[in-house]
Amino acid sequence: MSTKNIKPRGRPRRFDPQEAVATAQALFHERGYDAVSVSDVTKALGINPPSFYAAFDSKSALFSRVLDRWSENGAIPLSDILRDDRPVADALAHLLEEAARRYADASGRAGCLVIEGTRSNDPEAREAACAFNRAAEKTILDYVAARHPQDAERVTNFVSTVMCGLSAKARSGHTLDQLLETARIASSALASAIPSEAHP
Repeated sequence: MSTKNIKPRGRPRRFDPQEAVATAQALFHERGYDAVSVSDVTKALGINPPSFYAAFDSKSALFSRVLDRWSENGAIPLSDILRDDRPVADALAHLLEEAARRYADASGRAGCLVIEGTRSNDPEAREAACAFNRAAEKTILDYVAARHPQDAERVTNFVSTVMCGLSAKARSGHTLDQLLETARIASSALASAIPSEAHP
């Protein structure tokens, strides 16, 4: 029997879900969740829609996996910054400056992936981002409350609001210097709002 016209078998599947999540993370961060279509993702990954849905189920489910990845390698390290061996106001000032530096990423992925995700038009994606944001806010709240319980809520609200503003301004083109200036003015306000304390 001649085998001349028999087509070779397809190449082994080389699709790596972890690499795919990293690629999707870059897309979502650069363009925003709502501006990225499934077609954009499949084109970037070099796969077809059936393969995408088999691997991730939906765009919002993929975004949830992106957020999990972000929490491991892209999120601000709150536990490293909000330490018990420094005054609360100093730690929060450090947090705001770190946010400014990260949000001003010159690679085209400005702003905070999570904060921007909380404004998504997709209810599932928005809730996934909001859950991460609430967890971060609770970490800040608990940190402040440990030494300044009467000020914890208002200080946390202030810090959260400033971080949202830094993210939005980074997305709209503010430079690192501009973001740092804003963070430092906010830090001065925090120093006035939080009672002075000695180093623990």
